[in-house]
Amino acid sequence: MTEKIAIETRCLSSLSKVFPDAEPASAERSGFGSALRGEHFSFQIAYRAPELTRTAKVCVSVAAPGLEGKIAVKAVGLAPSALPCYGDPDDDILRGVPGLYPDPLLPLGPDDMVKVPPRQWRSLWIEAAIGRDARAGAHAIEIAFVSEAGESLAHEVFALEVIPAELPEQELIHTEWLHADCLATEYGVDIFSARHWALIEAYVGTAAKHGMNMLLTPLFTPPLDTAVGGERPTVQLVDVRLEGDVYRFGFDKLTRWIEMGLRKGIRYFEFSHLFTQWGAKHAPKIEALAEGVPIKLFGWHTDAAGAPYRRFLDAFLPELVAYIRARGLENRVYFHVSDEPHEADVESYRAASDIMRKHMSGFPIIDALSDFAFYELGLVGQPIPSNDRIDPFLAAGVPELWTYYCCSQYKDVANRFFDMPSARSRVLGLQLYKFGIKGFLHWGFNFWYEQYSKRPIRPFEVTDAGGAFPSGDAFLVYPGNEGDGPVESIRLKVVREALQDQRALQLLERLTGRDAAIALVERDLDEPLTFAAYPRDAAWLLRRRERINQAIRDALR
Repeated sequence: MTEKIAIETRCLSSLSKVFPDAEPASAERSGFGSALRGEHFSFQIAYRAPELTRTAKVCVSVAAPGLEGKIAVKAVGLAPSALPCYGDPDDDILRGVPGLYPDPLLPLGPDDMVKVPPRQWRSLWIEAAIGRDARAGAHAIEIAFVSEAGESLAHEVFALEVIPAELPEQELIHTEWLHADCLATEYGVDIFSARHWALIEAYVGTAAKHGMNMLLTPLFTPPLDTAVGGERPTVQLVDVRLEGDVYRFGFDKLTRWIEMGLRKGIRYFEFSHLFTQWGAKHAPKIEALAEGVPIKLFGWHTDAAGAPYRRFLDAFLPELVAYIRARGLENRVYFHVSDEPHEADVESYRAASDIMRKHMSGFPIIDALSDFAFYELGLVGQPIPSNDRIDPFLAAGVPELWTYYCCSQYKDVANRFFDMPSARSRVLGLQLYKFGIKGFLHWGFNFWYEQYSKRPIRPFEVTDAGGAFPSGDAFLVYPGNEGDGPVESIRLKVVREALQDQRALQLLERLTGRDAAIALVERDLDEPLTFAAYPRDAAWLLRRRERINQAIRDALR
């Protein structure tokens, strides 16, 4: 805090959520931290004016090789939440009532002035991209609030230590489903126009920078979160022509999509589901040219197990496999049957799975499903259970297991809702490491529609899919200006921090062994870490990461 109370400030960790009407907890204060080379390290500066609104320019300075010009400052904005949680949450939530929640990270230009409101807390998000050539040791990052007249209004210093070791490459496969139709709808552009492709590339780039290395790829319009009988805008990468009773396929747009993804840092492509969600009973919407006339070839009117769709897949899948092999993509592609089938859907899922496996031998088929029977019956090679129903899959020793969470995982386990402490999102990294999880999936990178895709929403105003899902479930990014890419969020940053924790533990394992790394994570805990049992304390999580860094530092000596 400054001597002259022109602006009151607090230095906080990235795990703090600063509400306008609440004093930041003393336990959330943090003026120091450490990070590995190649890591993104974030902290916050909370601020308020005592009586009158002030305006200030934020100046950041650091004198350290590898850090100059690599510190970004954003203003933490407030987003409304009409549905912060369901009616029966657990105790690990922040408020449980509708209101304004800190979430969007609003860009600040070098000459932008920050408004400092009276008697209301706000915060800045400070992110340091630690260069792989950054000098080891402690570095002071200085943050100053300066008036238009040049008067010093407040000053904070954060001490960041760079550990002389490099964060290893991410091994986890991570996908957050990008919805290309939502981009076209929000920005009012034609699908697969030049402007649409530019938007897709910008959003994919942001996803890849935050640890998402797999991209949902819409061979045909994904049959996801769509009301029965309803439609989403057509985003179909494969061109289909029907000439008499012969199908012809064009892959030019698919090639452009894959080349764009690889260019932006994507390593894997998951082809969109070839059967409808919640049961695999119908075909996705597939459009075609029949004798030069556009038609809706398949959709809700199509029986998934019927002869017409079987014949289509018998023609399409061999050509897709040939395309994959011709481009050397065999180790980069994954397939889906149907999303989230339930116990009553075993037979329809079996029929759909049989159709695909006829052609997909050797290719991984992954699906989000939490009923162990689907795996037990051999219907899916790579199940993705939710993190609250993963125990039977762990007990069975399912190899290369994935997990996911969505709106239903709101008790006991990690998730990313507005109303949850950030630590509850970040602890996932320790859990992924301990249980050797290969992949993590989430359905909403930018789902900007109401539930069932009935109508679009305005993401800065509606954050709960029209009252359907707790705020924070449906998207991690907000729409930015067309040329600037998305507006990021606190939650996006914390998800990346979780993945960085996992990677730091993998480095420690290489230096000291896996048993020692897990022992360090679980030291002093009353019970072993699981997906449901973990300390609910941000300070514990931050200290644990510091211990990991200290152990790496010691092992290097």
